Amino acid sequence: MRTDSSPGTLPAREHLPASGARTPVLDVVIPVYNEETDLQPCVLRLHEHLERTFPYAFRITIADNASTDTTPEVAARLERQIPQVRYCRLEQKGRGRALRTVWSASDAPVLAYMDVDLSTDLNALLPLVAPLISGHSDLAIGSRLARSSRVVRGPKREFISRTYNLILRGSLQARFSDAQCGFKAIRADVAKVLLPLVEDTGWFFDTEMLVLAERAGLRIHEVPVDWVDDPDSTVHIAKTATEDLKGVWRIGKALTTGSLPLDRLARPFGDDPRDRDITDVPRGLARQLLGFCVVGGLSTLFYLALYSLFREFAGSQTANALALLVSAVANTAANRRLTFGVRGRGGAVRHQAQGLVVFGIGLALTSGSLAALNAATTNPAHSTELTVLIAANLAATVLRFLLFRAWVFGDQRDDSPMTATTARPAGAHYDRPAPVRSEAPRATYGDTDRFSGRQDADRSSWRNSR
Repeated sequence: MRTDSSPGTLPAREHLPASGARTPVLDVVIPVYNEETDLQPCVLRLHEHLERTFPYAFRITIADNASTDTTPEVAARLERQIPQVRYCRLEQKGRGRALRTVWSASDAPVLAYMDVDLSTDLNALLPLVAPLISGHSDLAIGSRLARSSRVVRGPKREFISRTYNLILRGSLQARFSDAQCGFKAIRADVAKVLLPLVEDTGWFFDTEMLVLAERAGLRIHEVPVDWVDDPDSTVHIAKTATEDLKGVWRIGKALTTGSLPLDRLARPFGDDPRDRDITDVPRGLARQLLGFCVVGGLSTLFYLALYSLFREFAGSQTANALALLVSAVANTAANRRLTFGVRGRGGAVRHQAQGLVVFGIGLALTSGSLAALNAATTNPAHSTELTVLIAANLAATVLRFLLFRAWVFGDQRDDSPMTATTARPAGAHYDRPAPVRSEAPRATYGDTDRFSGRQDADRSSWRNSR
């Protein structure tokens, strides 16, 4: 795979080469805990399906999460009997920990996992990994909530699943439809950079991985699946839901404060060479325009309230100037953070100074309108003044947005045309550290060093046991 990328960014996606090498293209991980009954039928069925339908070399890895029954014996026997099966034993529980350990140590370019109960129809496996092999997508998930999916499960689990995904959409603005389906895949080059940022080691691991990937602008492919609920599932719904909600709060806080170094996950714009000849591509215009309109509407209400308050003890021109000054400072601060995604104190004074220049232009427009009104009418009604001010503010608002985007916060966009090496990922609108070079320390978010050290130890113990 290509490696010609700037420091701290992922390379452009490319189709994996079709070769006869023994190194597997796909590594399917089955995390298990005390699954002595279901493990062997699952592995045999999965192996038969891959042998029959998958056109590349593959591996099946059993990730044992500290099982206390005969699961280790069953897994070791399957490893001896089937060449494509590997067994990894971890002495600590946690599905996320198991996936992190095995995926980090795997030499396959495409990594996947599925639950041992095989609730998801295996016919969705090839459509799941095909976009990753082709280079089209970075991650892929099975979705039970897509319109064309066929799902058989009880009303309780259906309600919990849909409620959880609504929470993700409402709190973290997640756009993927199903975070909890145990049927996912990821490219190894993406996993290498993404996994150190994922803190959770349990059931929330999937959700955290997807949210970070989506916020970084990575492409997530969704596959509708046929899914039948396992009535004997050992998942503790209440405990899992509580941990998931804690995870949602933690990730939401980290995204709000901008503490995640998601620049490390940046992809070049357009893996098609024709895209790299495109210049001056507008970025985030729709989102910025929407945010500006919301802030502008609230600022206008705030301005009118201030004007009415100041008008009680001052003339129209003084009241207008004071109200516009206060609302302009608030408007610049709100647009800085909410519309253009600037976090932290860096450049705040300069932005406010430039915002005051924009304020001066707005003051000239509104004051000129009031002067024209007073020249045309003696003692105009208060409602007439407000109508004139609203019209003048609408004109000033359009000009303000253009000046904010092109001048005040223009440094938040690349000065050069948007090309393969300069583009920022969609949704990455928070204040982020500079791209991490090879000699820079690793990210400390979520105690990354602790997880990295642990997974190194897990990989070492796994290799030594083999």
